[in-house]
Amino acid sequence: MTPPEMVRALTHAPSERDVHVTNWSGSLSFTAGWRVWPRTEEEVVGLVRRATEHGLGVRPVGSCHSSTPVMATRDVLLSLDNLSGVVDHDAEAGLATVLPGTGIEDLGAQLADAGLAMENLGDVDYQAIAGAIGTGTHGTGESLGNLSSALVGGRLVTAAGEVVPFGHDAGDPPDSDLTRAAQVSLGALGVLTSLTLRVRPAHHLHRRNVMTHIDWVLDHFDELAATYRHVDFYWYPRSDLAQVRVLDEPGRLDGLRVPGRLKRESSGPSYEVIPNHREIEFDEMEYMLPREAGLATFREVRERVKARHRARVAWRVLVRTIAPDRAMLSNAQDRPTMTIALLQNATLDYKAYFEDVEPIFLGHDGRPHWGKKHTRTAEHLSRMYPDWDRFRDIRRRLDPGGVFLNDYLRTLLGEEGRDR
Repeated sequence: MTPPEMVRALTHAPSERDVHVTNWSGSLSFTAGWRVWPRTEEEVVGLVRRATEHGLGVRPVGSCHSSTPVMATRDVLLSLDNLSGVVDHDAEAGLATVLPGTGIEDLGAQLADAGLAMENLGDVDYQAIAGAIGTGTHGTGESLGNLSSALVGGRLVTAAGEVVPFGHDAGDPPDSDLTRAAQVSLGALGVLTSLTLRVRPAHHLHRRNVMTHIDWVLDHFDELAATYRHVDFYWYPRSDLAQVRVLDEPGRLDGLRVPGRLKRESSGPSYEVIPNHREIEFDEMEYMLPREAGLATFREVRERVKARHRARVAWRVLVRTIAPDRAMLSNAQDRPTMTIALLQNATLDYKAYFEDVEPIFLGHDGRPHWGKKHTRTAEHLSRMYPDWDRFRDIRRRLDPGGVFLNDYLRTLLGEEGRDR
């Protein structure tokens, strides 16, 4: 039961008790003892201190988009919704200071007002920026890193209620250990209250989507990806067609020739053109493969889906690329990456499909996306990441009592003995 002292402490910020929470796709739900909406860093500090004093866990949450229970808690769910907006920018230095609950769509518009933009964005834009960064969300582009690689500094509230600046905010180099840990932190280090992002000048993009046969795509993907800024494709299992999506600066697509039917063409600010807008919820499994193994892996996945799952799979398979980075838990760490995502309509069963295909990804040295369905635990993950032990050391130093862990993260990170 929540201690009376905690109840009084929580009333300092907007809060609700015994809140039932469901993720975006509807596949996960839990009841938090409290959901709290702090309005300032000071309220975050006070809340975390009192939770630690009373033996309660705290999990930060953004838009609840994750398909894994990374945000689930029986104790305190700390919503970042009220900590939103771009609060500072330096166009000359290419930096912007952003609050963690800023929605990615809002972030794009606010940066554009300052003549700035993110270098890249993900496939959708309804996540909060801290959650997207914390789980390694990415877009596509051979030379473009994931969103986490744009994080060069910030401020973090630790389990002791101390505010710790890191990276640019602490005067440290961008490859400092704490920055590399914070870039993909799963919310396990503390609560981010400010993010310093590397940004670029605002720019327009021209987008062209073409429906063609998958065989043409596989024959030409490497050439397309090397030529244009953003390239990916959807494969439709039932028709064996693919939708190729190519984006680049205006004028750069003039020589693009893809045989097939033009499905969409648009131009505009990058933050409006890159994301896709979907009204139907879905569940997803995505693995990050070494770039050189990516297309061979896709070919195996294609044959498996056609042989066993075609009649029950109503959604597509999405293939993208990511540049390497240095974040400790980034699934693109130290290697050019191709990603393959299985999507399944949320009204249909996904488990048998995902679990049957997952071994193919693992057989090609795949790393799972932290925010999407997978079956890996610390036993397997610790062998995938060179800095695994270093990340855990930093996590234990910042949160020795496991305030920011939940049951899922204890299993994921191998911290079963660190209970509240």
